[in-house]
Amino acid sequence: MAGALIVTAEIGSRDLAWLDQLRRAHYPAERNHVPAHLTIFHALPPSAEGEARRALARLASEAPPPGASIDGLMDLGGGVAFRVVSAGLDRIRGELADNFHGLLSSQDSGGWRPHITIQNKVAPREARGLLAALESDFRPRPVAISGLGLYRYVGGPWEKVAAYPFRGR
Repeated sequence: MAGALIVTAEIGSRDLAWLDQLRRAHYPAERNHVPAHLTIFHALPPSAEGEARRALARLASEAPPPGASIDGLMDLGGGVAFRVVSAGLDRIRGELADNFHGLLSSQDSGGWRPHITIQNKVAPREARGLLAALESDFRPRPVAISGLGLYRYVGGPWEKVAAYPFRGR
């Protein structure tokens, strides 16, 4: 939905550089319109921008950066993602979901499986090859979450609306 708002957990710069390098290497270039990201909500209506700005600013100012880790890999069928585990992000998403009750798309009102996609929209065989290669030396690792982000979907690319760093950042 063009103009829809996207809410993300902003990834710390060092981890973002590593994840985005993997994404650029494995995501089809003609479809890779945005850097690596951790989506919290995929499609809030554009009319909710003011409410979203207030809610994200409040939550980010009240909370320290939540601990998070890349805990495993996810097979997306035609792609691969890193599974992210974070009780703090789960709590934040739950509070935001309550705040946006009635505004959430069917995709966003279902269960949340936090992940960072590094490959998508490829043949399943290619995805299975990358999954096997990454699993061969995978070790869980922390991932820094520096804030909350608000973006506007503009037909492929995203337009940054605002970023809200967590307290202490």
